[in-house]
Amino acid sequence: MKTLIRNAHVLTLDAEDREYPRADILIESDKIAAIGADLPQVGDVKVIDATGKLAMPGLINGHFHSQANMLAGALANRPLELFMLFEVPPLGIAEPDPRLVYLQTMLGAIEMLKCGVTSVHDDAFHNPYTTRESISALMRAYADSGLRATVSINHQNLVEYDKYPFLADILPAQIRAEMDRAPRATAQDMADLYGWYHATWHGAENGRLRIAVSNSAPQRVSEDYFAFLSGFSRAHDLPFNIHMLETKTQRVLGARKWGKSLVRHVHDLGFLDERVMAIHAIWIDDDDIALMAAAGCVVAHNPVCNLKLGSGIMPFARLRDAGIPIALGSDEKAADDTTDMWAVAKMASLVHRVTDPEYLRWPEPREILTCVTRGGARGMRRADTGSLEIGKQADLILIDLDHTAFTPQNDIRNQLVYCANGSAVTMTMVAGRIVAQGGRMLTLDEAAIKAEIRERTPALQRELIATAAAAGRLEPYYREMYIRAAATDVGFSRWLAP
Repeated sequence: MKTLIRNAHVLTLDAEDREYPRADILIESDKIAAIGADLPQVGDVKVIDATGKLAMPGLINGHFHSQANMLAGALANRPLELFMLFEVPPLGIAEPDPRLVYLQTMLGAIEMLKCGVTSVHDDAFHNPYTTRESISALMRAYADSGLRATVSINHQNLVEYDKYPFLADILPAQIRAEMDRAPRATAQDMADLYGWYHATWHGAENGRLRIAVSNSAPQRVSEDYFAFLSGFSRAHDLPFNIHMLETKTQRVLGARKWGKSLVRHVHDLGFLDERVMAIHAIWIDDDDIALMAAAGCVVAHNPVCNLKLGSGIMPFARLRDAGIPIALGSDEKAADDTTDMWAVAKMASLVHRVTDPEYLRWPEPREILTCVTRGGARGMRRADTGSLEIGKQADLILIDLDHTAFTPQNDIRNQLVYCANGSAVTMTMVAGRIVAQGGRMLTLDEAAIKAEIRERTPALQRELIATAAAAGRLEPYYREMYIRAAATDVGFSRWLAP
């Protein structure tokens, strides 16, 4: 099948950042075949008149947790270590419900596609443990939605109190014993699961779906499981998701447990390489940055989540100056409360200005657009996406230039980053297929999905009440741990407050 997009204003966002005031885009099957003015119409071609529209690569959500898609606005304001008690209770025992997993994944996919996101890198957790049924439900939702997705299994296999500084000494013996009894998979269990996952889902939907690996974070897994994941990533050339130094508490943990930063720890284990996506990377120092640059890592920057959880501000300019590729992510709907990558891009452009008075070092819209397209593609190890180029996947969006965000049109890149939102997106195409148009999903019954979610909402709210009660029992001990970590001198700060 061929599709010809006529008379668009085209931003390729490729390495040369080419722009065409008026051009056509020819798509053959799932790939871009030609870009240029007045392309010939040969044979059976579907023609789309894009007069008054901007064609650009679809946005890429470079870090995401789909399991929180039903939790927008649901949880109390807490720093990460306390926040997680209300989201992923450490004493949870209920097996994941595959239908609920499907619905929550679909909810996020719908929002992303309608707002111009064509790819997502989902670091999916299945609390309290992962099943083949829950994995397949998640992947089936992405298959049905039309979104391009690379999905890892975020599973922690250490006892809860070993993941934090001070906590083992603070917790009462009874609670420690309960944590000891919580279900945890072994490294071999997870190795078997990943083998099945790769054989079943990697490359599904004509390559639109791929898998990645994840250890959640270095301090949350056993060393033998960490070694397996690194080896599996290298053997199959898969992205390796690792949350690293998201909070000061994690900086303190690394110093107390290993006498070094978590980045240095991963490097010394031999697991830091070009497949690693270091997620957050807030409480890093210059030595960490040098190690990540030498290894060829990518960093996933989640500025809205970082602010909501009070984690700190990532040193964007230092990472950029070291040549480290940066992807942008919304993280999760419990900690960002939306999947709006336009808002993430704007925040990424603005928040770093309060950390450096040298305005020449502030992130510019041009580089932010690179982060939210090619940066995300680099993190997913999808060199065939992220820009409009001949031979690449036809993942693109059309933007209405008659929208108030572009009226009058002054600087298209500035207005994309500072002014645009999802309401300006008129069409979303993934792999040459139009999946959303005019604010409507074309691949599924959105109304039916939302109706089923609303039917389940009372049960979800009852579960949240029970989870909050369980969290309230643990929170005083976690608060003491958090305060002690916050008071520990680590030699620098990523908070604006003293």
